[in-house]
Amino acid sequence: MSWHLSRWAVLLGMGVLGLFFLTSAAHAGTGETSSNTFTRVLFLQDYTTRNVLVGTTLLGMSGGVVGVFMLLRKRSLIADVVGHSALPGIVLAFLLTQVFQPGSGRNVPLLMLGAALAGLLGALFVVLIEGNSRIKADAAMAIVLSTFYGIGSALLTVTQRMPEQSVAGLKNYLNGQPAAMDRSDVYLIAISSAVLFGLTLLLFKELTLLCFDSEFAAADGWPVFRLDILLTGLVVGITILGMQSVGLLLVVAVLVIPAASARFWTNRIRLMTFLSAALGGLAAAVGTALSATFPHIAAGAVIVLAGTALFLVSLIFGRERGILWSWLEARRLKAKVGQHDLLRAAYESIEAQVGASEPRTLNESDLLNTVVSIKELTDARSWSETRVRQLLQRAVRHQLLEPAGYGWHLTPEGADRARRAVRNHRLWELYLITFADVAPSHVDRAADRIEHILEADVIRKLEARLAAQQTAAMWQSPHD
Repeated sequence: MSWHLSRWAVLLGMGVLGLFFLTSAAHAGTGETSSNTFTRVLFLQDYTTRNVLVGTTLLGMSGGVVGVFMLLRKRSLIADVVGHSALPGIVLAFLLTQVFQPGSGRNVPLLMLGAALAGLLGALFVVLIEGNSRIKADAAMAIVLSTFYGIGSALLTVTQRMPEQSVAGLKNYLNGQPAAMDRSDVYLIAISSAVLFGLTLLLFKELTLLCFDSEFAAADGWPVFRLDILLTGLVVGITILGMQSVGLLLVVAVLVIPAASARFWTNRIRLMTFLSAALGGLAAAVGTALSATFPHIAAGAVIVLAGTALFLVSLIFGRERGILWSWLEARRLKAKVGQHDLLRAAYESIEAQVGASEPRTLNESDLLNTVVSIKELTDARSWSETRVRQLLQRAVRHQLLEPAGYGWHLTPEGADRARRAVRNHRLWELYLITFADVAPSHVDRAADRIEHILEADVIRKLEARLAAQQTAAMWQSPHD
């Protein structure tokens, strides 16, 4: 755990340094005005900046936590549906309020209520379409999303005929206007985040089971439908909280990007949830600070772009699924497999040279003193000479083989590994022949694929199953 925390401390430090250099560049390039802006942002001297920074950071952390479960539940885009579906709810709430209380249409609590109801309705339609037709989930979401957004856009054109002062700022809910956030909004986000974190902690086990095996959860009596409703409700809550800061159209990024980024670093859901919250908060904080330094850039868009930058870092350097680590792991596995195959080829070449009728007659002296040539190895494995030389060089570096005259011979460590590689290969071959009824002419390729990943406990079980056939320290090859 300490290693994980130290790694993320480095990442957080990189984010802070990146923010410092960017704001410093702004100061260097635009003079005294930018210097004052940089100072206010750095020391949080501005009231609006403090409100927006705290509010968006809490929103990013909350979205990161909920996004983990939506990602694992394979319903990440439901947030996009909720965000687009909320638009007609906002406009309808505005129009109805204008009808009954002219001049008070921009009543924020009523607008949020309308957005929440419309968002829930959109999510419900997705479930109904998916459950009562042959339409897949992605198509159902596309249908609901486009339909609700079309209705919202049509209603929004109706409001354009109304007095400008009553509809001013209504479109800001699409792309967000965090500068309008005051302390009461921050308190609302803080309370909502505390409730969300509490629910997640309380129902962590149930939500985890829902994400990984909902059918087992239903069979075991867990309230799967109610848990799904709760999860959707949390998404709606994040959407409503985020419509002022990042906007309805971009709020999906607050839920998806941090969770997707954290997925590249770990397979453990608890750590993934923590990292997702940290990444969401970091992206929001960096985006807000950059937007405050460059006031002509929309804060919501910068927050999303900051999250995208963290996603790209995770995509490349992520320890579990990142491109770089995956490439290194594949390279390491290829080298390991090649080394096993080389040692097995060397052992079998020594068998052929010694002329032993049974492999068990090979002694330590045979293994250590018999020289194997490149030609014997290429003939045994159908390798190119270049490939064999690469494997030989690596084996020499690892002190498994030593040059000797016209070829190479095994070291004590190499002889031990070669013996184990051949033993595991032949053990698996005999198991396939004995219990899987595979013809001897077909088992070699299957054994080649599996021998490199046999665990010690699997080897022991195979030996126990085939104990009656064991007559020597080394199993007889079924091809002899």
